[in-house]
Amino acid sequence: MIRAVLRRLRLMAITLAGISVLSFLIIQAPPGDYLDMYVEQLRQRGDALDDSRIEALEARYGLDRPLHVQYAKWLWGVLQGDLGRSMAHNMEVNRLLAQRLPASLAISTVSLILVYLLGLPIGIYSATRQYSAGDYLFTFIGFLGLAVPNFLFALILLWLTFSATGTAAIGLFSSEYANAPWSVAKFLDLLAHLWMPALIVGTAGTAGLIRVVRASLLDELRKLYVTVARAKGVAERRLLYRYPVRIALNPVISTIGWTLPALVSGELLVSLVMGLPTVAPLFVGALLAQDMFLAGSVVMVLSSLTVIGTLISDILLIAIDPRIREAV
Repeated sequence: MIRAVLRRLRLMAITLAGISVLSFLIIQAPPGDYLDMYVEQLRQRGDALDDSRIEALEARYGLDRPLHVQYAKWLWGVLQGDLGRSMAHNMEVNRLLAQRLPASLAISTVSLILVYLLGLPIGIYSATRQYSAGDYLFTFIGFLGLAVPNFLFALILLWLTFSATGTAAIGLFSSEYANAPWSVAKFLDLLAHLWMPALIVGTAGTAGLIRVVRASLLDELRKLYVTVARAKGVAERRLLYRYPVRIALNPVISTIGWTLPALVSGELLVSLVMGLPTVAPLFVGALLAQDMFLAGSVVMVLSSLTVIGTLISDILLIAIDPRIREAV
């Protein structure tokens, strides 16, 4: 198992290196750069810059250097923990992500917990009670969750909350706790606001997980070893959770790698609708402004989540499935 983990760590490093090159090239692909947009905005306002000032700004941000030199400088900084400086915000990228990443991780973590707490038992229930009234109900709810866009679900919940309470559920804190130091009361206020965006972001994931678990478990329940175990008198509950459920979880565990970044990217429109200070709106603004250091750093963070999640899923698959354990 240790050998398999080391082999995957080596592949993770190669994957992240390739992603860093592709993301940097894609961000640089549109014509011009941040400084061109900044100078044009100043000219439209009547604040033209002379050539010496433009050259000074290019030297400050390193835009006067060749593309490969800019990439090498940025990558060297990333390896040292320095993600560069955001040109649009005139602030260190580390500071920007430190302000936004905790909110994104909090929403994504709670969403992930809700996805598995709801999706797994409902999927098992639907598979073991196929074509029952409960199965049809959860199937309908699952298709509804997959069909309704997150931003529309957010708007509906905001309208319902405002109609019931007279207050708009915007942001992650009440006005009196927004700038207050951390305390028990502020943490409870965060929990009171966190459930709604977490539920909205996790809706599609929960609906998809229900379908995956139901289909995988139904496929296992029809196999011959289940029939043989039942013929030998193995108790239904013991049979279900010892064999078919364990094997049916393989597709679920194998998708952990893309679940975390999917939740982070899935909260984009929800964050815009609900005014949440997360990474997703920051990333969109960086792409629009061609703020390459900020955009590239966010891509690297999401990519790191993907490869870390993939490593976790591989380790879990090795731990729970003897067939995979023997293969590695």
